[in-house]
Amino acid sequence: MTLSVGVIGTGMIGRDHIRRLTQVLSGVKIVAATDIDRGRAEAAVPDGAEVFDTPRALIQSDKVQAIVICSWGPAHEEQLLACIAAGKPVFCEKPMVTSEAAALRVIEAEIASGRRLVQVGFMRRFDADYRRLKAVINGGTLGAPLMYHSVHRNASVPAGLYTSEMPLNDTLVHDADISRWLLSDEITGVEVRLPRRSRQNEELRDPHLVLLHMGSGAIVDVEISVNIAYGYDIRGEVSCELGVAALPNRPATVISDAHGIRQAIPEDWRERFIEAYDQEFREWIAAAAAGTATGPSAWDGYAATLTADAALRAVASGGLERISMIEKPRLYEIPAVLAAEQFGAPFTRAGS
Repeated sequence: MTLSVGVIGTGMIGRDHIRRLTQVLSGVKIVAATDIDRGRAEAAVPDGAEVFDTPRALIQSDKVQAIVICSWGPAHEEQLLACIAAGKPVFCEKPMVTSEAAALRVIEAEIASGRRLVQVGFMRRFDADYRRLKAVINGGTLGAPLMYHSVHRNASVPAGLYTSEMPLNDTLVHDADISRWLLSDEITGVEVRLPRRSRQNEELRDPHLVLLHMGSGAIVDVEISVNIAYGYDIRGEVSCELGVAALPNRPATVISDAHGIRQAIPEDWRERFIEAYDQEFREWIAAAAAGTATGPSAWDGYAATLTADAALRAVASGGLERISMIEKPRLYEIPAVLAAEQFGAPFTRAGS
């Protein structure tokens, strides 16, 4: 069976996913697309695909079985709710939504539908190095995890398009999600420390040091530097009771010459996580063909949204900002293949 997919948003990442779904992966076909720039959508899709004027028209089309959302964040809520209402599996790039209230509306709609339909684009979970690191943690040979160090460095970001809030509401969500996943834990509080600004882009507040307090008592420190100049550098190291485990350097040719010993560094996220993106969509295609979703869920999107909101509050307060989550609905506690039963009970905020 070939899964017929429509893509909403054909900017940089939308075009990259279209390339992936048409040139790299099997079992899938791009049959539709839409974008606020119709010409851009027409240029991005393969021959024979239909370009729709609106996301809603694409979602409601009988020829579209599943949807990939790559539009800008504020548009995601309406599009996700339309996909859920239509009963169609949807892959949504981060951020899932841009507010706690929006995240709760998506969760409530999905629970009412009786099955998981939303997968959020946290691709690090599909990276082979991160999966091996999680296997070590879960194996228990190093004891309980006590601290996790996460590094997120970009060579540069687009001037004028990347604001001082985006390291926390756009970039941090990846580190927050991978920390929750690796440690099998929830974030209960956030602190932010701001060192001196980098002169690489003095109009931007950069870098950031973020402390994530986990429910178990473990602490995660996240370094976000988005103008580091030398490349795209992602690192992670967990310190446990009986030892440490760290992500390896990405395999690359090592050069030794009169200038010393050096190794190439990925230029951007597309190079560093190309295999992870491919695997992410392999697993999404298989789940979507069965009418469900199995990857990072709407619950994970909700947790990331709360973390970003708390981080922005922490910049203003200078202190620890607590996170209060609703009780986790059972839909997100059990494997998606077992979640076909009805989940109609309303959810309540923890402690209410």
